[in-house]
Amino acid sequence: MDRTWKLAEVSGHDTEESCWMVLHGKVYDITSFISKHPGGRSILLKNAGQDASTAFDSVHPIEILEEYLTPNQMLGNIELKDAIEDARTPASKHDQQPASETGPSPTLPPLASMLSVAEIESYAMQRLSQKAISYYVSASDDEITKAANGQIYRSILLRPRVFVDCTECSLATTILGNKVGLPIYVSPAAMARLAHPAGEAGIASACSKFNALQIISKNASMSPPAIVSAGPEAVFAWQLYVLKDTAATERTLAQIRKIPQIKFIVLTLDAPFPGKREADERFKMAEVAGGAPPQAWGTESALTWRKTLEWLCRHTSLPIVLKGIQTHEDAYAATLFPAVKGIILSNHGGRALDTAPPPLQVLLEIRKFCPQVLDTIDVLVDGGIKRGTDVVKALALGAKGVGIGRAALYGLSVGGEDGVERVIKILADETATAMRLLAVKSVSELNPRHVNTSALTSRLFDGAPGLEQAERELRSKL
Repeated sequence: MDRTWKLAEVSGHDTEESCWMVLHGKVYDITSFISKHPGGRSILLKNAGQDASTAFDSVHPIEILEEYLTPNQMLGNIELKDAIEDARTPASKHDQQPASETGPSPTLPPLASMLSVAEIESYAMQRLSQKAISYYVSASDDEITKAANGQIYRSILLRPRVFVDCTECSLATTILGNKVGLPIYVSPAAMARLAHPAGEAGIASACSKFNALQIISKNASMSPPAIVSAGPEAVFAWQLYVLKDTAATERTLAQIRKIPQIKFIVLTLDAPFPGKREADERFKMAEVAGGAPPQAWGTESALTWRKTLEWLCRHTSLPIVLKGIQTHEDAYAATLFPAVKGIILSNHGGRALDTAPPPLQVLLEIRKFCPQVLDTIDVLVDGGIKRGTDVVKALALGAKGVGIGRAALYGLSVGGEDGVERVIKILADETATAMRLLAVKSVSELNPRHVNTSALTSRLFDGAPGLEQAERELRSKL
């Protein structure tokens, strides 16, 4: 029988040497987890010895406890009287503050009057908390790659045609065999409830209205079942980070297997180690207690092609997509593994290695060195999309779809579900307009003749293709 604890007993365990916490009526000993917490130890110590349910719920789903904590770390239940009194106790000023506000909420114009993703981003900066801004907006080092992700689209010209009936225009397409209403999907972005209480469920509901794809973040602030239930007409995939504790990852994969709405697994590879995101680090430094390290990176850094894919195939039968491909050689290597059905060209939104190439440049290099990749697996592009013309350029060069991450979070912050819907509608309308002006009726008609990329020729990798070496190294392991 589980023991019942008084809150006064729990409150005595509020140090790094003995750290207990109450979450949803249960008492946990998290002492051994402090050094492993991906968000750093300071936030745990701040809530040690007390009921941290409210703070926990703002960024985590309750199911995450099963992944990170073992059964013997659950010490028992909190006494009902203490739980009721603790719930009545006013939260600190910091905890009372809405996730999407840092002060009085500014009055924003109607969503319908916001005409671009950039405009929505500008209003989001007025609504988001400093914590959310430091996390969402930050990128590595000098943020060169983050800027380049969007700037590269300006160097590509569109080639409109005339005297073609463009009355009809359809954005419908398929991504990994799944029918979607448009080639724009929402990329995995962590902790959406920092932007708005609707969180990832609000994003799912907006995607549902367009029959769009949402890739659920491994670090979502809501559980996958809660997210998919909010988007009955959406298509879902799930992002996987392989943790150093592989048993915990396997427990999560077992949970994902029970959710039929999730159609494929997105294995993220572009952040085996955290980039130096200075804006994020500055904010965390202010929260760090006693000079302790602000972050313990929990992602496994020893992943390899054969070992990791064989392991993953033992734990899922779903198609596998590799996220974080940044060279044409790795794009080609992915085609050598039958379990891999798609790749996402991504540099983690400029949050990993600064001066890495933008995804669209990698797509151009695939076309130059190994165009057969585009006929073998689905290639998606993630990063820098702010206009419908950006979408069209990526599709014309062979991408099956394009992802938006920060833009969806910005929409969420200014209007919840409706704000995300507004972002998607702006991009969908702009994409359809660009297609009509190119004299294109469907996504499948877009091709390289619709774009002029000559201004980027000098930027492309000019060495040997390297495909033979990649194949030689990997074939020997297959």
